[in-house]
Parts: sequence; structure tokens; C-alpha cells
Amino acid sequence: MESFRLKVFRSVAKNLSFTKAANELYISQPAISKNIQALENEFGLRLFIRKGNRTYLTSAGKVLLGYSEDIFNLQMKLESDLNMFKDEQTGLLRLGASTTIAQYVIAPILSKFNKKFPHIKLSLISGNSERISDALLKEDIDLGIVEGKTKNKDIKYTKFISDELVAATNFNNKYIKKNEISLKELTHLPLILRERGSGTLEVFEHALKNKKIKISSLNILMYLGSTEAIKLILESDESVGVISLRAIKKELNAGLLKVVKIKNFQIKRNFEFIRLHGAQDLSSASKFIQIAKIHYNQK
Repeated sequence: MESFRLKVFRSVAKNLSFTKAANELYISQPAISKNIQALENEFGLRLFIRKGNRTYLTSAGKVLLGYSEDIFNLQMKLESDLNMFKDEQTGLLRLGASTTIAQYVIAPILSKFNKKFPHIKLSLISGNSERISDALLKEDIDLGIVEGKTKNKDIKYTKFISDELVAATNFNNKYIKKNEISLKELTHLPLILRERGSGTLEVFEHALKNKKIKISSLNILMYLGSTEAIKLILESDESVGVISLRAIKKELNAGLLKVVKIKNFQIKRNFEFIRLHGAQDLSSASKFIQIAKIHYNQK
């Protein structure tokens, strides 16, 4: 099994920070330093160099990181394969989900999975789709759920559920009295959009491109890093946000926000599971996908 010292090393090497590694592993920073020093003494080599407030891997450290990743992946496969002989599934499933999915889609799936497989530990990171894809490519997660148009040849994409982006605004917005506007009218309204790297912005930009409209020609007030931040502003502002319909169900029911239809302009997208091509096929990841699809009545 992977030694604790090697686990500490991997955490420091990935974060390039002793402090972040301590927070990640829930141990003290002196304990992190002690384990790294013990490894360096064991190999007789420096693994890290500290310059000011920054930490860097040495050449030896980079080699050790490569081998430690191999050891970690082999351990995960070993546990998964051995658990096939047990009635109870155990292990760790590392998940990543884009911000919208993490906030509005995945919670009930996590709950159902935990109830059915209580001995499989789950970890979840969230961020925009670009960050989750990068985490998968770095093998920091086993399974991701993202949205967006960009595809990477090293990643396998499997459709999960469909979604729609809509123009939402304050229910009492005095500047928008109609329930439907033209695309030209939308281009003149003050807009709040998600940040670069988000699947939401990418899909919206692609839909505009199909209508031969550049995003730079819009009246954009600001780009924000979360849908929740956009919703909070929309509730008390006269601007318009382009966000997931799934994200505003509560606000629509409460009469806080409304959807403004755009004539001849619908923005459909898919949420997709992502796994690395050629990576070990963890049974826990397959079980998670199965539960997710059952929950949302998908085949």
C-alpha cells in the first residue's frame, strides 16, 4: 500500500505548498516537513527547493512524483479488483463537477450513492469546466461532469442529461415588460455572464457565433465566477443574466426571477461525464454513473 510519507510527498508536489498540503491532509505543517525530510534522508536527495514564499520540485522530486502517481494508480486498481471478491464495495472515488452541476445537479446523486455504497468514500472538487477537465488530465480525479463545446482527444465524453441556457432577469424589471424579445434587443440589454473557462459562457458564445454575433458586441456589465453570484445581482438589478434553467427553478417558483424568451434563439447543451481514454475502469465510477442516470431517468 502507498506509504503515508509518499502520500504527503504527492500532496506537497501537486500543491507546491506545505501549507496547502497540511490543510488537504488535515495534519500540521511541522508534520508535513518532518515526513518530507524523512523521505529526503531516505533517498539522500533534495526533493523540494524553497525560494521565498514559493516551493519548487527538484529534478529528483519530479522523478519521484511520476513514480508516486504510478504507485497511487496501481493501488486504486488493486483495491478495485480485490473488492470484486467482496460483497461490500470499498475504496475512494474522486469526483469533479463544473460549478453549475456541483450546485444544482449532483447533490441528490451523492446522497443516493452514499446510501447504497456507504463504504466507498467520495471526494468532490468543483470549478469551471476547463478546470475540471484539467484535473482529469492530471489524474487528480477519476470521474468528471462538465458542460461545454470544447473536446479533448484524451478524454472520453458520455452524455448525461440535457440543459438549457436562458435569459433571466428580475421579475419587476421595468425595462423588460415583454415575455419575448428579439436577439437584437438582447444585444443592447446590460448582461451579466459567467467567466472565461466556464462551459456556460462557451456554449452561449458558440450559439451567438451561429447567428454571426460576436460576444464583444454585447453590452456586458461583468463576468462572474458563479451562477449564485449572478442570481443575487439579478434579484435586485435591472440587468439580464444568461444562466442554466436548472439553476433558477427556486427563484422562478418564488417569483424572484423570470425567463425572457428570445425569438428564434434557443440555447441547448448537454452535461457530460468525462473519463480518460485508456484509464483504469473503476467499478465505483461506473456505479456512480449508473445511479446518476437512474435518478434523472436517463438511459
